[in-house]
Amino acid sequence: MELEVRHLRALCAIADAGSLHRAARTLGVSQPALTTQLRRIENALGAELFSRGRTGCRPTLLGRAVLSRARPLVDGMSALVSDAKAEAAAAEGPRLRIGCTASRVIGGWLRRLRLRLPGTDISLRVDVSAHALLRAVDAGRLDVAFVHEVEGCPLAVPEGLEQRVLVDREPQFISLARDHPAAALPVVDLADLAADRWMVDPTVDGEWDGLRRVFAEAGVAPAVLHGDYLTAASLVVLGEAVAPCQPTSGPRDDMAIRPLRDDPLAVRLLLVSRPGADTTAVYAELEAAYREAARRVAGYHQWLLRHRSPLALPDTGAPPEEFPVPPDSAESVDRFPSPRPRAESLS
Repeated sequence: MELEVRHLRALCAIADAGSLHRAARTLGVSQPALTTQLRRIENALGAELFSRGRTGCRPTLLGRAVLSRARPLVDGMSALVSDAKAEAAAAEGPRLRIGCTASRVIGGWLRRLRLRLPGTDISLRVDVSAHALLRAVDAGRLDVAFVHEVEGCPLAVPEGLEQRVLVDREPQFISLARDHPAAALPVVDLADLAADRWMVDPTVDGEWDGLRRVFAEAGVAPAVLHGDYLTAASLVVLGEAVAPCQPTSGPRDDMAIRPLRDDPLAVRLLLVSRPGADTTAVYAELEAAYREAARRVAGYHQWLLRHRSPLALPDTGAPPEEFPVPPDSAESVDRFPSPRPRAESLS
């Protein structure tokens, strides 16, 4: 068997996704087909490239060596195809290729961009891996990427890419069942959740490492479940787990969302682009969409007001000293329900 670009692309997808299931979904094939393909590749090379476990697939020592040489080839081929398509489409009008990790801001951002950039062909790629999106920007397959960086787990941003910080430190809230004892509190201590099972998605770059760091610093060691955040939402509602979530995730009838005391979990939100790209309009609409999403969620809006963030103000703004500082109360956190969201990751 001779290895082809499609085989290398499959290996990269498995490494990026951290599981055969997610990689198969990304590649648009069935999991059994991808498993068979991986087995054939490993048989051709005479050794395992990935170790399989309950938490997913991780590259072996040989796997890492193969991936280090496969990625440039895959990225180069993707860049070639992307550049060819770009040249072919140049006469058809402008386009904007956006990548992002999961965020409640995406819908408002796209809506604003379509109004501001009429006639522009805007595409979107959502990925759990910020690193995969950064590589896509570096290879020319994306124009910009809106990603999150888990505190304590810095992203490996390819050299030369430009970064603009949207939020330097966005706190991560906690989602829990409505009848959870801590749901009655306006702010939750980590110690109040030490006996709970925590749900975390280890395929999200930096997420599990960041959470472990927070647990260690707090001196707690709760049970941890690994899985995606769609599953997490159903477990949270049933009281089987708690999970970190974005502060822009509004309250829902069957789930409570609360800030954590002293904000131990946090991310940095970045817009990354290729050198020389004009991101003025893209960034401005992203900021406006984030401000809009934050103001819709009473609990997060109150947090922003307490921390005197300009994102709490309307676009016209007001001097920070004029910020109204609301009282902490569980009632005020849930006073303005937003459309029912799903629980999200630290992103």
